[in-house]
Amino acid sequence: MPMIRKAGIVLAAITLLPLAACGSSDSGGSSGDTGANVTGRGPFSYVQGKDNSNVVRPLIKKWNADPANKDQQATFIEQSADANAQLEDLKQHFLAKSTDYDVVDVDVVWTAEFAANGWLEPLKGDFALDTSSYIPATVDSATYSDTLYAAPQTTDGGILYYRKDLFPTPPATWDEMTAACPKADQAGIDCYAGQFQKYEGLTVNVAEAINTNGGTIVGPDGSTPTVDSPEAAAGLQRLVDGFETGVIPSDAIQFLETESLNAFETGNLAFMRNWPYAYSLLSGDAGSKVKNTFGMAPLPGVEGNPGASSLGGHNMGISAYSEVKASAFDFVKFMTSEETEKFY
Repeated sequence: MPMIRKAGIVLAAITLLPLAACGSSDSGGSSGDTGANVTGRGPFSYVQGKDNSNVVRPLIKKWNADPANKDQQATFIEQSADANAQLEDLKQHFLAKSTDYDVVDVDVVWTAEFAANGWLEPLKGDFALDTSSYIPATVDSATYSDTLYAAPQTTDGGILYYRKDLFPTPPATWDEMTAACPKADQAGIDCYAGQFQKYEGLTVNVAEAINTNGGTIVGPDGSTPTVDSPEAAAGLQRLVDGFETGVIPSDAIQFLETESLNAFETGNLAFMRNWPYAYSLLSGDAGSKVKNTFGMAPLPGVEGNPGASSLGGHNMGISAYSEVKASAFDFVKFMTSEETEKFY
């Protein structure tokens, strides 16, 4: 694929996807049953994507073992590892007004769409949470139209994973990383990869590149495009140049998190941008070829600017169609308690 076309794909992704996440939804779903069944109790389900770090099952076991919860047992419904598949699964259940999903794991970029469609129970009144001890940005990610719709649970930031057996000191800048690529080539492996397929991962990687160069995508009002600045263009150009020079392998244009993780875990990549979840897999998988030879560092910056990371993460919401919202809310408080968060 010509580089000009790649740049066009990236530019289209960053100008459309973030705005869609912040605006109203075109899903066409009818409003949910907010305000109904708020005193309902009984067994319930918790729906989340693949539990890569194996923390959900022990926590559900702990919840279910508590005698106080004998009549409100939790069942874990594990989705796939693919974010798009998780989103479509949730939307299908919401559009069907299904009562099968009670507590749902909400990616930070889904909050606005779910709330606008009335698919989540507002966390106010008897369901109000004290968010004073939370990082403000995580509360913002769970808020729509000044109302909290989900409880901040886990927060993510982009991390540079690197081969410390080849590079004892991680690169602090993009130029330092590209200068190290010949050593990766000598070792017979690719240099750097992130997530560049046309999905939310591309938006994240491009946003990080633009922000690192001092650019922005939208203004402070969250809707005015600012992506036509010289700084934004420079950040975008770094990625295009990466593909042109081979710093980023050509097949990385199809990488999601799993593909970049596999390339690094099998020893075929020197540097990888990914989320914190990758740590447990790289260090714990029996087939990992880098479990003892990888390190973690901040994303590389450019001269004068440190590397910028997009805020990722997941929040816990209660389906508007749940018939046991009181039990669901108790579980949300349990899963977001200080004790539970330390377990993560």
